[in-house]
Amino acid sequence: MTVRAYVAIGANLGDARATVSRAMDDLDGLPQTRVTARSSLYRSAPVDATGPDFINAVAELETALDPRALLAELQRLEAGAGRERPYRNAPRTLDLDLLRHGTTVMETPELTLPHPRMAQRAFVLLPLAEVAPAQVTAEQLRQVAGQRIDRL
Repeated sequence: MTVRAYVAIGANLGDARATVSRAMDDLDGLPQTRVTARSSLYRSAPVDATGPDFINAVAELETALDPRALLAELQRLEAGAGRERPYRNAPRTLDLDLLRHGTTVMETPELTLPHPRMAQRAFVLLPLAEVAPAQVTAEQLRQVAGQRIDRL
């Protein structure tokens, strides 16, 4: 049985645009998983972080992986892209955040679903609304309207 999952993709080090595009392709190659929709690319200022602007996108997946297995695969892709975690919200070569996994609601030290901060971030909500409009409300979009973000 498969579920629909949503992954936010971001990068702000190196060739971020190419990294985000490649990550969308890599997601399609995960075991028991396929990408069913891809948002446009967006450029946004860092939120609660420093460094250059981010390139962001969201991918919609159909996956048979459970949330923890999918998270492990996402972290494997991040590591393969040279992701380091020297401190919280450090600039990054690749960031893959599991936003939703079907109707799963969970809170563990490793994973909280749905993602606890996604409704506070235009760089998540705008691309998510593009691939899955029913997942984002007009009120949520109004609340992040002051955050700088540009569709590329």
